[in-house]
Formats: sequence, C-alpha cells, structure tokens
Amino acid sequence: MYAIILTGGKQLKVEVGQKIYVEKLDAKVGEEFTFDKVLLVADGSVKTGNPYIDGAKVVAKVEKQGLGKKIEVFKFKPKDNYKRSYGHRQPYTCLTVTSING
Repeated sequence: MYAIILTGGKQLKVEVGQKIYVEKLDAKVGEEFTFDKVLLVADGSVKTGNPYIDGAKVVAKVEKQGLGKKIEVFKFKPKDNYKRSYGHRQPYTCLTVTSING
C-alpha cells in the first residue's frame, strides 16, 4: 500500500514504515503529524482525488528537525569590484510514516 501526498509544494510517494525528509513542519519531535492533502491511495485498487481524496490521511511520527548541507553562494560582477559570498542551510523535518488511511 502506498500514497502520494502533497507537502511543501512537492509530491511524495510514501509507504508505511518509510522515512521521509520534507520541508520544515511546525511540529515537535515525538509528535504525530497528519497529512490531509492525499492525491492518490493504492492498495490493489487505485483511488485518485480531484485534487484530494476526501477523508484520506497519512499519519507520520516526527523523528527530528534539522538543517541540510550548507551551500555556498558567491556573486560577482567583473570589472565592477563587486563580490558577495554567503551560505544557506535549508531546514527540514524527518518523519516516519506510521499509517495510511483512505
């Protein structure tokens, strides 16, 4: 059984027991988080939504909150003596899918 959910502007295929990394969610470690925007559920037969399936939900447990790898951004314009350097670390939430209902 699997489902396709929408979170952080992205669509993810999830299965029970799978560990997923998504854009930062407002939830504490150890809490359960429910995804209501379920686009598709498949368990032998396929149910699709228009755009979402009514009453379907995916429940996941928050494992950790963290920051991704640092990316270095360097801007520069030749002949103008313009140089700027900065870094960015994208926040994420790590979840383990516990159940798919739908």
